Amino acid sequence: MQQIESAHTLVAPGIVRRSDRGLCVAGKRITLYLIMDYLKTGWPPHLLRQQLLLSEEEINHVMNYLDTHGAEFEAEYQEVVRKAAEREQYWRERERQRQPNPRTQNLTPREALALARLEALKNQGKRS
Repeated sequence: MQQIESAHTLVAPGIVRRSDRGLCVAGKRITLYLIMDYLKTGWPPHLLRQQLLLSEEEINHVMNYLDTHGAEFEAEYQEVVRKAAEREQYWRERERQRQPNPRTQNLTPREALALARLEALKNQGKRS
């Protein structure tokens, strides 16, 4: 099995930019975007540190970086969130197209006709 090496660039004490993940805690696979998700939902840093198994020094580096690069990081974070939402929408739609509709499987002719009428009424309501 071939191993893929990702480039690491130190951007601040304890913070690296990995080519495959973006901003991460140095020596960990934990992204600053994940940490920001937790912070935005109201997690205090001391609980976040315990949840993600970070040292006091690591969480301090993260919080210092976020304080120092607030606006710049927020813009990057919003872009990451936007791209993640696009990917999720793509895969949900792809899965929806791949899966047969369970409502239309094994219907009697009478049930299929009733379903078709119902869909027509729904579509008619959307147009008005």
